[in-house]
Amino acid sequence: MTRIYRHRFTVPPESIDMLKHVNNIEYLRWMQDVAIAHSTDLGWPMERYFKERCSWVIRSHFIEYLRSAVLHDPITLLTWVAGVGERSSTRKYLFWRESDRQVLARAETAWVFIDLKSGLPMPILDSVRASFPVVEEDDEAAELDALLGSS
Repeated sequence: MTRIYRHRFTVPPESIDMLKHVNNIEYLRWMQDVAIAHSTDLGWPMERYFKERCSWVIRSHFIEYLRSAVLHDPITLLTWVAGVGERSSTRKYLFWRESDRQVLARAETAWVFIDLKSGLPMPILDSVRASFPVVEEDDEAAELDALLGSS
């Protein structure tokens, strides 16, 4: 079971804005894409959510930009579930540039579990809850160090 999911990529030309760095909207796109990839890796692809008539929607994002990313930067994007409530979950993200070992951004998303028919929040299914390991704050730093140290 993947507690912290790692996705490596190189910044493509279409992510660069007029200031010659990664546009902020790209970070949101990457966050959504890696959350879906992590969910799929844990056995919950979108098709399974549709079959169960449930899904996740975003309530809020927080992104702290620390350094700029530029064209062709090698990025490691890490994501993990940091907390689970009755009807919502918090997911964290870390953007890390491999070439100089610098953190580019930290982010967090509040997700709400919904019934697809009504569009309203619903209790998180036990089967979903059991599939997503929570990385407690006390474990977070050690696990990130281990993952980034092995890059």
